[in-house]
Amino acid sequence: MPTVHDWINNPLGVVDGLFAQSNSSPDWEKKVVEFFKEKLKINDAHTWVPSLNDVPLHYLKPNSLVKFRCMVQDMFDPEFFMGVYETNDPTSNSKQVKCGKYKDITEGGQVDFNSRNTVTSERQTFYCVPIPGESQWAKESYAGTNQARVVPSTSFVPNRHKRSYEEDNEMDTQPQQMKDVSQGAQSSTESHGNTESKRQETEAPSHDSSQSHCTSSLDLNFPLPGEKGPACLVKVYEDWDSFKLNDMLEVFGILSVDPALSVIADEREASSLLDPTEGMETVEEQRVHSPPASLVPRLHMLYAQSLVHNNPLLLSSAPENNDLSGALGELASVRAELLTYLTHVLMGDSLAAEYLILHLISNVYSRRDVLPLGKFTLNLSGCPHSSPYTEHLYKVIQQLVPSSYRLCMSLHNMNNQRMVPRKDYTANRLVSGTLQLANNTSLFLDETQLEQGQLDATGVRNITALGNLISWQKVDYDFNYHQMEFPCNINVLITSEGRSLLPSDSQVHLRPTLNPPNLEEYLSAVQVAQAPSQLNKYRIYLSVARALNYTISDEITKAVEEDFVEMRKDDPQSMSAEDLHRLLVVARLLSLSHGQNTLSRDGWMKAKQLEALRISRTQQQKCVNGNEP
Repeated sequence: MPTVHDWINNPLGVVDGLFAQSNSSPDWEKKVVEFFKEKLKINDAHTWVPSLNDVPLHYLKPNSLVKFRCMVQDMFDPEFFMGVYETNDPTSNSKQVKCGKYKDITEGGQVDFNSRNTVTSERQTFYCVPIPGESQWAKESYAGTNQARVVPSTSFVPNRHKRSYEEDNEMDTQPQQMKDVSQGAQSSTESHGNTESKRQETEAPSHDSSQSHCTSSLDLNFPLPGEKGPACLVKVYEDWDSFKLNDMLEVFGILSVDPALSVIADEREASSLLDPTEGMETVEEQRVHSPPASLVPRLHMLYAQSLVHNNPLLLSSAPENNDLSGALGELASVRAELLTYLTHVLMGDSLAAEYLILHLISNVYSRRDVLPLGKFTLNLSGCPHSSPYTEHLYKVIQQLVPSSYRLCMSLHNMNNQRMVPRKDYTANRLVSGTLQLANNTSLFLDETQLEQGQLDATGVRNITALGNLISWQKVDYDFNYHQMEFPCNINVLITSEGRSLLPSDSQVHLRPTLNPPNLEEYLSAVQVAQAPSQLNKYRIYLSVARALNYTISDEITKAVEEDFVEMRKDDPQSMSAEDLHRLLVVARLLSLSHGQNTLSRDGWMKAKQLEALRISRTQQQKCVNGNEP
């Protein structure tokens, strides 16, 4: 059997070995997956696997085992490939049956396409990007836990180039999906937006194409502007229906960066330009679907773990799987420290700090029909427009959560930014938008940047999309002829001068008790005063509190109902069903923030007091600003 590092450095050797032992038994494929799953479980072995997120691509050995922490940005059409094929060696006139799984290029001798041993298999391709808006502290922490040591790998390139040019025509070394019959299939009705076809891995964009084509072919389609990191074509061989668009994954797979992929792509593009009827794909589709392997590597999935969160400080992908007994004991004390910190950040406003904590741990835990339960969009009004206060506030939140994005709601951004993903039928791909975010991302909407002016049609669509995201936790992707609804779970915080023009679950008007002479220096000093170890405690606290299960006993439910009737007795208008719902959400989050997974009478009373203070402040502000809604 392979030695400790053979399965990382040469996983295809393991695959071929198990295939050779199989004697055509179909069980060998399951054995391959189980082999790697078991290896990755032993003694933190997964930390020895190099990560595409941390290591430059040219440092990674081709055909080695790597991992990639990512979000599924697009899902392409299924593709066919040669799972098993037979080769002829012209010199010795011998034949050999080979495995084509987890590979892009056939190897060995001349492929016998008429062999009875040939097995055509099917796989799916996902276009994956780094998790949008992932915080720098999270990236550094993930990189710090990785024990893989790599050195630049360069020796393979010249040999591979030579082979691909000399043997490509002779051997017909095509990617395995050469006979794909589904290449022209459109997928506008696919529920997960399967928009791209199988040729993803084979066609490199031509550098002499027109400017517009060149721009689109080199576009890595990241949802957020300014994002860095590799995009990856992930080849999925089983259970692909268990994955959804926008899922966060950690993929373990075999890295494929063969230059022959780009050579084949160039030839196919030239061929299609000479004879457009030869292929069913457009030139635009070829260019977009098959970027150079050096730019967008291929990753043949052996195993993938769905990430419930991307907080590297928690051991498991699911916080509820961690031993939380120690963490729960500390939640109350960490909460008090975090409350003090956020009170300083909010210039002495402890009420706003309370609500900010509730917002940061909120989470859509269920849906009742179309209603998302658990969301808690917070509008912090009273933020100064002239100072960089909101920018500093966002930096504080960015230091606390694993993923976030600040959207400045300037008139220019509203009228020009593409927020909703749309289907490009010419290139057959899903063009990303700002609102294509992974679950639990913190979206910071800075409304203080909005100036007077006219919203055009794009601006109105963007405002509508933001409103739908806040109210229903969904984004309607644009498929030209129809819209497709994608549920999401995104924490939205709105900062504004007056009340936001967007809906929110709760509005808190800032009431600073501090007036530092230099706001920037004050906020910087507050941030610097937090030691990294303290920030890590806050980060763990927020993720753990968000993941706790919550229940309400029958006794408390009855007490709440009686209280509701009592509150409406004198003035039925004083407490609506909507007010009760918000109060229950606040009570739930308040309990969880103290590490309590059930509502107590004391917790209910505290929630009522907190809401009473907030409503009182809001009404006072309305009296001051008589024209404010």
